[in-house]
Amino acid sequence: MSQEIVRQAEQAVHDLRAKMQGRVTARGDGGYENARKVWNCAVDHHPVAIAFCESAEDVQAAVRTARALNMPVSVRGRGHDATGRSVRPDALVIDLSRMDDIQIDDPIATVAGGATAAKVIAAASARNLMAVTGWNGVPGMTGLTTVGGYGPLIASHGLALDNLTGAELVLADGQRLTVDQNHPDLLWALQGGGGNFGVVTSMKIRLHPARQVLGGTILFSWDEAETVLTRCAKAIGSASNNLSVVTGVMSLPDGSPALFLAPAWTGEIPDGEIAMEVLKRCGNPMHVEIASMSYQDLIQSFDARVANEKHYALETRWIPALNPEAISALIAGGARRTSPFSTIILQHFRGLPTQIPPDGTAFGLRREHVLVEIIACWDPTDADNGSVHKRWARDLSQTLAPMSLPGGYPNLLGPHARDQIAHAYGDNIRRLQAVKRRFDPDSFFSATPLPV
Repeated sequence: MSQEIVRQAEQAVHDLRAKMQGRVTARGDGGYENARKVWNCAVDHHPVAIAFCESAEDVQAAVRTARALNMPVSVRGRGHDATGRSVRPDALVIDLSRMDDIQIDDPIATVAGGATAAKVIAAASARNLMAVTGWNGVPGMTGLTTVGGYGPLIASHGLALDNLTGAELVLADGQRLTVDQNHPDLLWALQGGGGNFGVVTSMKIRLHPARQVLGGTILFSWDEAETVLTRCAKAIGSASNNLSVVTGVMSLPDGSPALFLAPAWTGEIPDGEIAMEVLKRCGNPMHVEIASMSYQDLIQSFDARVANEKHYALETRWIPALNPEAISALIAGGARRTSPFSTIILQHFRGLPTQIPPDGTAFGLRREHVLVEIIACWDPTDADNGSVHKRWARDLSQTLAPMSLPGGYPNLLGPHARDQIAHAYGDNIRRLQAVKRRFDPDSFFSATPLPV
Protein backbone atom coordinates (compact mmCIF):
# COMPACT_ATOMS: atom_id res chain seq x y z
CA MET A 1 0.00 0.00 0.00
CA SER A 2 1.45 3.34 -1.06
CA GLN A 3 2.25 6.18 1.31
CA GLU A 4 -0.46 8.28 -0.35
CA ILE A 5 -3.12 5.65 0.39
CA VAL A 6 -1.88 5.43 3.99
CA ARG A 7 -2.11 9.21 4.35
CA GLN A 8 -5.61 9.29 2.85
CA ALA A 9 -6.78 6.50 5.10
CA GLU A 10 -5.45 8.15 8.27
CA GLN A 11 -7.05 11.46 7.36
CA ALA A 12 -10.38 9.83 6.44
CA VAL A 13 -10.54 7.88 9.69
CA HIS A 14 -9.67 10.97 11.72
CA ASP A 15 -12.31 13.09 9.97
CA LEU A 16 -15.05 10.47 10.06
CA ARG A 17 -14.61 9.66 13.73
CA ALA A 18 -15.26 13.33 14.40
CA LYS A 19 -18.27 13.58 12.07
CA MET A 20 -20.08 10.24 12.28
CA GLN A 21 -22.35 8.79 14.89
CA GLY A 22 -21.40 5.28 13.78
CA ARG A 23 -18.13 3.44 14.33
CA VAL A 24 -15.15 3.57 11.96
CA THR A 25 -12.78 0.62 11.77
CA ALA A 26 -9.39 0.82 10.05
CA ARG A 27 -6.52 -1.54 9.31
CA GLY A 28 -4.77 -2.47 12.50
CA ASP A 29 -7.84 -1.93 14.67
CA GLY A 30 -9.27 -4.74 16.72
CA GLY A 31 -12.23 -6.20 14.88
CA TYR A 32 -11.03 -5.07 11.45
CA GLU A 33 -10.34 -8.61 10.21
CA ASN A 34 -13.82 -9.77 11.07
CA ALA A 35 -15.41 -6.55 9.78
CA ARG A 36 -13.96 -6.94 6.29
CA LYS A 37 -15.41 -10.44 5.79
CA VAL A 38 -18.31 -11.11 3.44
CA TRP A 39 -20.53 -14.12 2.84
CA ASN A 40 -18.13 -15.65 0.31
CA CYS A 41 -15.06 -16.70 2.26
CA ALA A 42 -13.05 -16.88 -0.96
CA VAL A 43 -13.05 -13.07 -1.02
CA ASP A 44 -9.94 -11.70 0.72
CA HIS A 45 -10.19 -7.95 0.13
CA HIS A 46 -8.57 -5.36 2.39
CA PRO A 47 -10.30 -1.97 2.42
CA VAL A 48 -8.45 0.85 4.17
CA ALA A 49 -11.39 1.53 6.49
CA ILE A 50 -15.01 0.60 7.10
CA ALA A 51 -17.55 3.22 8.14
CA PHE A 52 -20.51 1.62 9.95
CA CYS A 53 -23.15 4.21 9.18
CA GLU A 54 -26.15 4.59 11.46
CA SER A 55 -28.02 7.29 9.55
CA ALA A 56 -28.26 9.01 6.19
CA GLU A 57 -26.20 11.82 7.73
CA ASP A 58 -23.41 9.34 8.43
CA VAL A 59 -23.55 8.22 4.81
CA GLN A 60 -23.32 11.82 3.65
CA ALA A 61 -20.28 12.39 5.86
CA ALA A 62 -18.58 9.27 4.48
CA VAL A 63 -19.25 10.22 0.85
CA ARG A 64 -18.09 13.82 1.31
CA THR A 65 -14.95 12.78 3.16
CA ALA A 66 -14.00 10.26 0.50
CA ARG A 67 -14.60 12.79 -2.28
CA ALA A 68 -12.55 15.45 -0.52
CA LEU A 69 -9.64 13.04 -0.15
CA ASN A 70 -10.04 11.51 -3.63
CA MET A 71 -10.56 8.06 -2.10
CA PRO A 72 -12.40 5.20 -3.82
CA VAL A 73 -15.46 3.80 -2.04
CA SER A 74 -17.68 0.75 -2.06
CA VAL A 75 -21.07 0.29 -0.44
CA ARG A 76 -21.99 -2.78 1.60
CA GLY A 77 -25.56 -3.65 2.48
CA ARG A 78 -25.17 -7.21 3.77
CA GLY A 79 -22.09 -8.34 1.82
CA HIS A 80 -23.81 -11.18 -0.04
CA ASP A 81 -22.26 -10.45 -3.45
CA ALA A 82 -20.15 -13.45 -4.48
CA THR A 83 -17.37 -11.35 -6.04
CA GLY A 84 -16.91 -9.11 -3.01
CA ARG A 85 -17.61 -5.83 -4.80
CA SER A 86 -18.92 -4.37 -1.54
CA VAL A 87 -15.46 -4.51 0.08
CA ARG A 88 -13.30 -2.83 -2.53
CA PRO A 89 -9.56 -3.19 -1.87
CA ASP A 90 -7.78 -0.04 -0.62
CA ALA A 91 -11.09 1.81 -0.44
CA LEU A 92 -13.46 3.23 2.15
CA VAL A 93 -16.37 0.83 2.70
CA ILE A 94 -19.68 2.54 3.48
CA ASP A 95 -21.41 -0.16 5.54
CA LEU A 96 -25.21 0.09 5.93
CA SER A 97 -25.81 -3.00 8.04
CA ARG A 98 -26.81 -0.95 11.10
CA MET A 99 -29.44 0.89 9.07
CA ASP A 100 -32.10 -1.79 8.96
CA ASP A 101 -35.33 -0.17 10.12
CA ILE A 102 -38.58 -1.01 8.31
CA GLN A 103 -41.73 1.08 8.40
CA ILE A 104 -44.98 -0.15 6.82
CA ASP A 105 -47.83 2.02 5.63
CA ASP A 106 -49.94 -0.58 3.81
CA PRO A 107 -49.25 -1.33 1.00
CA ILE A 108 -45.83 0.41 1.00
CA ALA A 109 -42.82 -0.52 3.12
CA THR A 110 -39.99 1.95 3.66
CA VAL A 111 -36.89 -0.21 3.99
CA ALA A 112 -33.54 1.09 5.25
CA GLY A 113 -30.51 0.30 3.09
CA GLY A 114 -29.06 -2.40 5.34
CA ALA A 115 -32.14 -4.52 6.01
CA THR A 116 -32.04 -8.17 5.01
CA ALA A 117 -34.76 -9.74 2.91
CA ALA A 118 -35.61 -11.91 5.94
CA LYS A 119 -36.25 -8.86 8.11
CA VAL A 120 -38.48 -7.31 5.44
CA ILE A 121 -40.43 -10.56 5.12
CA ALA A 122 -40.90 -10.77 8.89
CA ALA A 123 -42.10 -7.17 9.14
CA ALA A 124 -44.54 -7.68 6.27
CA SER A 125 -45.77 -10.97 7.70
CA ALA A 126 -46.60 -9.27 11.00
CA ARG A 127 -49.00 -7.07 9.03
CA ASN A 128 -50.41 -10.01 7.02
CA LEU A 129 -48.53 -8.89 3.92
CA MET A 130 -45.88 -10.34 1.61
CA ALA A 131 -42.76 -8.75 0.10
CA VAL A 132 -41.41 -9.87 -3.28
CA THR A 133 -37.95 -11.28 -2.57
CA GLY A 134 -35.56 -13.96 -3.76
CA TRP A 135 -35.74 -17.56 -2.60
CA ASN A 136 -33.87 -16.95 0.68
CA GLY A 137 -33.76 -14.18 3.25
CA VAL A 138 -29.98 -13.85 3.65
CA PRO A 139 -29.18 -11.07 1.11
CA GLY A 140 -29.68 -7.38 1.70
CA MET A 141 -33.01 -6.23 0.33
CA THR A 142 -31.55 -3.18 -1.41
CA GLY A 143 -28.92 -5.03 -3.44
CA LEU A 144 -31.48 -7.68 -4.35
CA THR A 145 -34.16 -5.20 -5.40
CA THR A 146 -32.16 -2.63 -7.35
CA VAL A 147 -30.74 -5.28 -9.69
CA GLY A 148 -33.49 -7.89 -10.04
CA GLY A 149 -34.85 -10.37 -7.54
CA TYR A 150 -35.96 -13.70 -9.03
CA GLY A 151 -38.07 -15.49 -6.43
CA PRO A 152 -41.18 -17.49 -5.50
CA LEU A 153 -43.56 -14.65 -6.45
CA ILE A 154 -41.98 -13.82 -9.80
CA ALA A 155 -44.75 -15.14 -12.08
CA SER A 156 -47.56 -13.48 -10.13
CA HIS A 157 -45.90 -10.30 -8.80
CA GLY A 158 -42.78 -9.80 -10.91
CA LEU A 159 -39.18 -9.28 -9.94
CA ALA A 160 -38.39 -7.54 -6.67
CA LEU A 161 -37.43 -4.45 -8.71
CA ASP A 162 -40.88 -4.38 -10.29
CA ASN A 163 -42.18 -3.52 -6.81
CA LEU A 164 -39.75 -0.66 -6.17
CA THR A 165 -41.66 2.64 -6.03
CA GLY A 166 -39.13 5.10 -4.65
CA ALA A 167 -35.87 5.60 -2.78
CA GLU A 168 -33.71 8.01 -0.85
CA LEU A 169 -30.27 8.38 -2.40
CA VAL A 170 -27.04 10.02 -1.28
CA LEU A 171 -25.38 11.25 -4.47
CA ALA A 172 -21.68 11.50 -5.24
CA ASP A 173 -21.59 15.12 -4.03
CA GLY A 174 -23.11 14.11 -0.68
CA GLN A 175 -26.56 15.51 -1.36
CA ARG A 176 -29.66 13.55 -0.33
CA LEU A 177 -32.27 13.11 -3.01
CA THR A 178 -35.77 11.68 -2.76
CA VAL A 179 -36.24 9.55 -5.87
CA ASP A 180 -39.83 9.13 -7.01
CA GLN A 181 -41.95 10.04 -10.01
CA ASN A 182 -40.44 13.53 -9.84
CA HIS A 183 -37.16 11.94 -10.98
CA PRO A 184 -38.48 9.32 -13.42
CA ASP A 185 -35.17 8.61 -15.16
CA LEU A 186 -33.34 7.94 -11.90
CA LEU A 187 -36.16 5.80 -10.51
CA TRP A 188 -36.17 3.86 -13.78
CA ALA A 189 -32.39 3.35 -13.50
CA LEU A 190 -32.65 2.06 -9.93
CA GLN A 191 -35.10 -0.58 -11.18
CA GLY A 192 -32.35 -2.81 -12.53
CA GLY A 193 -29.25 -0.61 -12.73
CA GLY A 194 -28.10 -1.39 -9.20
CA GLY A 195 -26.00 0.78 -6.93
CA ASN A 196 -24.27 2.73 -9.68
CA PHE A 197 -25.91 6.10 -9.00
CA GLY A 198 -25.52 6.70 -5.27
CA VAL A 199 -25.99 5.12 -1.86
CA VAL A 200 -29.56 3.88 -1.38
CA THR A 201 -30.17 4.78 2.26
CA SER A 202 -33.80 3.68 2.06
CA MET A 203 -36.31 2.54 -0.52
CA LYS A 204 -40.04 2.13 -0.86
CA ILE A 205 -41.42 -1.21 -2.02
CA ARG A 206 -44.94 -2.37 -2.73
CA LEU A 207 -46.27 -5.18 -0.51
CA HIS A 208 -49.06 -7.63 -1.29
CA PRO A 209 -51.75 -9.40 0.74
CA ALA A 210 -50.33 -12.50 2.39
CA ARG A 211 -51.40 -15.89 1.12
CA GLN A 212 -50.77 -19.32 2.50
CA VAL A 213 -48.16 -21.02 0.33
CA LEU A 214 -48.05 -24.64 -0.76
CA GLY A 215 -44.40 -25.53 -1.13
CA GLY A 216 -41.51 -27.80 -0.28
CA THR A 217 -39.23 -30.21 -2.12
CA ILE A 218 -39.63 -33.09 -4.56
CA LEU A 219 -36.47 -35.18 -4.97
CA PHE A 220 -35.67 -37.37 -7.98
CA SER A 221 -32.91 -39.80 -8.83
CA TRP A 222 -30.19 -38.41 -11.10
CA ASP A 223 -30.94 -41.23 -13.54
CA GLU A 224 -34.28 -39.54 -14.18
CA ALA A 225 -32.88 -36.03 -14.61
CA GLU A 226 -33.47 -35.78 -18.36
CA THR A 227 -37.05 -37.02 -18.16
CA VAL A 228 -37.89 -34.88 -15.14
CA LEU A 229 -36.41 -31.68 -16.57
CA THR A 230 -38.21 -32.21 -19.87
CA ARG A 231 -41.57 -32.85 -18.24
CA CYS A 232 -41.09 -30.12 -15.66
CA ALA A 233 -40.35 -27.52 -18.33
CA LYS A 234 -43.56 -28.47 -20.11
CA ALA A 235 -45.59 -28.37 -16.88
CA ILE A 236 -44.25 -24.95 -15.86
CA GLY A 237 -44.77 -23.56 -19.34
CA SER A 238 -48.53 -24.19 -19.14
CA ALA A 239 -48.98 -23.54 -15.41
CA SER A 240 -50.84 -20.76 -13.64
CA ASN A 241 -48.87 -17.68 -12.57
CA ASN A 242 -49.51 -18.83 -9.01
CA LEU A 243 -46.78 -21.44 -9.50
CA SER A 244 -43.03 -20.88 -9.35
CA VAL A 245 -40.49 -23.68 -9.29
CA VAL A 246 -36.78 -23.52 -8.63
CA THR A 247 -34.94 -26.59 -9.94
CA GLY A 248 -31.46 -27.73 -9.08
CA VAL A 249 -28.79 -30.27 -8.32
CA MET A 250 -28.12 -31.41 -4.78
CA SER A 251 -25.93 -34.05 -3.22
CA LEU A 252 -27.15 -37.18 -1.51
CA PRO A 253 -25.36 -38.28 1.69
CA ASP A 254 -22.84 -40.27 -0.39
CA GLY A 255 -22.02 -37.18 -2.49
CA SER A 256 -23.76 -38.40 -5.63
CA PRO A 257 -26.07 -35.96 -7.44
CA ALA A 258 -29.86 -35.86 -7.30
CA LEU A 259 -32.37 -33.50 -8.90
CA PHE A 260 -34.77 -31.44 -6.82
CA LEU A 261 -37.83 -29.39 -7.62
CA ALA A 262 -38.79 -26.75 -5.06
CA PRO A 263 -42.26 -25.45 -5.97
CA ALA A 264 -44.19 -22.57 -4.43
CA TRP A 265 -47.91 -22.13 -5.06
CA THR A 266 -49.70 -18.94 -3.93
CA GLY A 267 -53.22 -19.58 -5.27
CA GLU A 268 -56.09 -21.59 -3.85
CA ILE A 269 -54.76 -24.64 -2.01
CA PRO A 270 -56.92 -27.27 -3.81
CA ASP A 271 -55.65 -25.99 -7.17
CA GLY A 272 -52.12 -26.05 -5.79
CA GLU A 273 -52.47 -29.68 -4.77
CA ILE A 274 -53.28 -30.52 -8.39
CA ALA A 275 -50.20 -28.58 -9.53
CA MET A 276 -48.03 -30.51 -7.04
CA GLU A 277 -49.35 -33.82 -8.38
CA VAL A 278 -48.37 -32.77 -11.91
CA LEU A 279 -44.83 -32.03 -10.73
CA LYS A 280 -44.54 -35.29 -8.81
CA ARG A 281 -45.51 -37.18 -11.95
CA CYS A 282 -42.53 -35.74 -13.81
CA GLY A 283 -40.72 -38.86 -12.59
CA ASN A 284 -40.65 -41.32 -9.72
CA PRO A 285 -39.87 -39.22 -6.63
CA MET A 286 -37.34 -40.50 -4.12
CA HIS A 287 -38.75 -38.16 -1.50
CA VAL A 288 -41.63 -35.68 -1.31
CA GLU A 289 -42.10 -33.02 1.33
CA ILE A 290 -44.89 -30.62 0.38
CA ALA A 291 -46.94 -28.68 2.93
CA SER A 292 -49.04 -25.58 3.41
CA MET A 293 -47.02 -22.84 5.11
CA SER A 294 -46.59 -19.11 5.39
CA TYR A 295 -44.43 -17.24 2.89
CA GLN A 296 -42.02 -16.50 5.73
CA ASP A 297 -41.69 -20.20 6.56
CA LEU A 298 -41.08 -21.00 2.89
CA ILE A 299 -38.19 -18.54 2.68
CA GLN A 300 -36.74 -19.71 5.98
CA SER A 301 -36.67 -23.27 4.67
CA PHE A 302 -34.22 -22.09 1.99
CA ASP A 303 -32.09 -20.03 4.38
CA ALA A 304 -30.69 -23.23 5.87
CA ARG A 305 -29.33 -24.21 2.45
CA VAL A 306 -27.18 -21.09 2.15
CA ALA A 307 -23.91 -22.47 3.46
CA ASN A 308 -21.64 -20.24 5.54
CA GLU A 309 -17.86 -20.35 5.95
CA LYS A 310 -17.35 -21.80 2.47
CA HIS A 311 -15.72 -20.58 -0.72
CA TYR A 312 -17.79 -19.75 -3.80
CA ALA A 313 -17.38 -18.92 -7.47
CA LEU A 314 -20.44 -18.16 -9.61
CA GLU A 315 -21.23 -18.15 -13.31
CA THR A 316 -24.58 -17.42 -14.91
CA ARG A 317 -26.41 -17.69 -18.22
CA TRP A 318 -29.81 -16.77 -19.57
CA ILE A 319 -31.11 -19.61 -21.73
CA PRO A 320 -34.32 -19.20 -23.78
CA ALA A 321 -35.82 -22.49 -22.64
CA LEU A 322 -35.07 -25.91 -21.20
CA ASN A 323 -34.78 -27.56 -24.60
CA PRO A 324 -33.07 -30.92 -25.19
CA GLU A 325 -29.69 -29.34 -25.98
CA ALA A 326 -29.69 -27.27 -22.79
CA ILE A 327 -30.92 -30.16 -20.67
CA SER A 328 -28.16 -32.40 -22.00
CA ALA A 329 -25.49 -29.79 -21.19
CA LEU A 330 -26.86 -29.20 -17.69
CA ILE A 331 -27.00 -32.91 -16.87
CA ALA A 332 -23.44 -33.42 -18.09
CA GLY A 333 -22.31 -30.44 -16.02
CA GLY A 334 -24.11 -31.69 -12.93
CA ALA A 335 -22.47 -35.08 -13.25
CA ARG A 336 -19.01 -33.47 -13.47
CA ARG A 337 -19.27 -31.41 -10.28
CA THR A 338 -15.94 -31.22 -8.49
CA SER A 339 -17.44 -30.66 -5.04
CA PRO A 340 -20.51 -32.12 -3.33
CA PHE A 341 -21.40 -28.58 -2.25
CA SER A 342 -21.56 -27.23 -5.80
CA THR A 343 -24.91 -26.88 -7.51
CA ILE A 344 -26.76 -25.68 -10.58
CA ILE A 345 -29.93 -23.69 -9.97
CA LEU A 346 -32.61 -23.00 -12.61
CA GLN A 347 -35.25 -20.29 -12.25
CA HIS A 348 -38.00 -19.64 -14.77
CA PHE A 349 -38.77 -16.05 -15.78
CA ARG A 350 -42.39 -16.08 -16.85
CA GLY A 351 -45.80 -14.58 -16.19
CA LEU A 352 -46.24 -11.00 -15.03
CA PRO A 353 -42.67 -9.73 -15.56
CA THR A 354 -42.80 -10.68 -19.25
CA GLN A 355 -45.79 -8.35 -19.66
CA ILE A 356 -43.77 -5.28 -18.63
CA PRO A 357 -42.38 -3.42 -21.67
CA PRO A 358 -38.63 -3.98 -22.27
CA ASP A 359 -37.99 -0.28 -21.59
CA GLY A 360 -40.35 -0.13 -18.61
CA THR A 361 -37.40 -0.57 -16.21
CA ALA A 362 -33.63 -0.79 -16.66
CA PHE A 363 -33.76 -4.60 -16.34
CA GLY A 364 -32.44 -5.98 -19.61
CA LEU A 365 -34.53 -9.05 -20.52
CA ARG A 366 -38.32 -9.21 -20.45
CA ARG A 367 -38.93 -12.29 -22.59
CA GLU A 368 -39.47 -15.73 -21.09
CA HIS A 369 -36.20 -17.40 -20.16
CA VAL A 370 -34.46 -19.60 -17.62
CA LEU A 371 -31.84 -18.12 -15.31
CA VAL A 372 -29.01 -20.61 -14.83
CA GLU A 373 -26.89 -20.17 -11.71
CA ILE A 374 -23.71 -22.26 -11.74
CA ILE A 375 -22.49 -22.22 -8.16
CA ALA A 376 -19.10 -23.72 -7.37
CA CYS A 377 -18.79 -24.19 -3.61
CA TRP A 378 -16.01 -25.88 -1.72
CA ASP A 379 -14.70 -26.25 1.79
CA PRO A 380 -11.93 -23.76 2.57
CA THR A 381 -9.91 -26.52 4.20
CA ASP A 382 -9.44 -28.23 0.84
CA ALA A 383 -5.80 -28.56 -0.17
CA ASP A 384 -6.39 -26.92 -3.58
CA ASN A 385 -6.82 -23.20 -4.19
CA GLY A 386 -10.26 -23.62 -5.72
CA SER A 387 -9.05 -23.58 -9.31
CA VAL A 388 -10.61 -26.94 -10.18
CA HIS A 389 -14.02 -25.80 -8.90
CA LYS A 390 -13.82 -22.46 -10.69
CA ARG A 391 -12.84 -24.27 -13.89
CA TRP A 392 -15.88 -26.55 -13.58
CA ALA A 393 -18.20 -23.53 -13.36
CA ARG A 394 -16.54 -21.68 -16.24
CA ASP A 395 -16.45 -24.76 -18.45
CA LEU A 396 -20.17 -25.30 -17.99
CA SER A 397 -20.84 -21.63 -18.64
CA GLN A 398 -18.85 -21.81 -21.87
CA THR A 399 -20.70 -24.96 -22.93
CA LEU A 400 -24.00 -23.13 -22.46
CA ALA A 401 -22.82 -19.95 -24.20
CA PRO A 402 -23.76 -20.90 -27.80
CA MET A 403 -27.31 -21.77 -26.75
CA SER A 404 -27.73 -18.77 -24.43
CA LEU A 405 -29.28 -15.35 -24.88
CA PRO A 406 -26.89 -12.35 -24.86
CA GLY A 407 -26.02 -10.88 -21.49
CA GLY A 408 -26.79 -12.32 -18.08
CA TYR A 409 -28.13 -11.43 -14.66
CA PRO A 410 -25.91 -8.55 -13.45
CA ASN A 411 -26.10 -9.59 -9.79
CA LEU A 412 -24.20 -12.77 -10.67
CA LEU A 413 -21.75 -11.47 -13.29
CA GLY A 414 -18.14 -11.23 -12.20
CA PRO A 415 -15.70 -8.72 -13.74
CA HIS A 416 -14.27 -11.38 -16.07
CA ALA A 417 -17.62 -11.77 -17.89
CA ARG A 418 -17.08 -8.73 -20.13
CA ASP A 419 -19.00 -10.05 -23.12
CA GLN A 420 -22.03 -10.77 -20.97
CA ILE A 421 -21.80 -7.45 -19.14
CA ALA A 422 -21.86 -5.62 -22.46
CA HIS A 423 -25.31 -7.05 -23.23
CA ALA A 424 -26.75 -7.42 -19.72
CA TYR A 425 -29.07 -4.40 -20.04
CA GLY A 426 -30.15 -4.97 -23.64
CA ASP A 427 -31.40 -1.90 -25.49
CA ASN A 428 -31.71 -0.01 -22.19
CA ILE A 429 -27.96 0.55 -21.92
CA ARG A 430 -27.83 3.97 -23.61
CA ARG A 431 -30.49 5.46 -21.38
CA LEU A 432 -28.84 3.87 -18.36
CA GLN A 433 -25.47 5.35 -19.30
CA ALA A 434 -27.09 8.77 -19.78
CA VAL A 435 -28.52 8.63 -16.24
CA LYS A 436 -25.09 7.61 -14.97
CA ARG A 437 -23.43 10.59 -16.68
CA ARG A 438 -26.02 12.95 -15.24
CA PHE A 439 -25.92 11.83 -11.62
CA ASP A 440 -22.42 10.33 -11.27
CA PRO A 441 -20.28 11.68 -14.14
CA ASP A 442 -17.00 10.76 -12.42
CA SER A 443 -18.07 7.14 -11.78
CA PHE A 444 -17.55 7.58 -8.07
CA PHE A 445 -19.91 4.64 -7.48
CA SER A 446 -19.35 1.25 -9.09
CA ALA A 447 -21.41 -1.68 -7.98
CA THR A 448 -23.08 -4.16 -10.30
CA PRO A 449 -21.45 -4.27 -13.75
CA LEU A 450 -22.32 -1.31 -15.98
CA PRO A 451 -20.66 -0.93 -19.39
CA VAL A 452 -19.24 2.55 -19.96
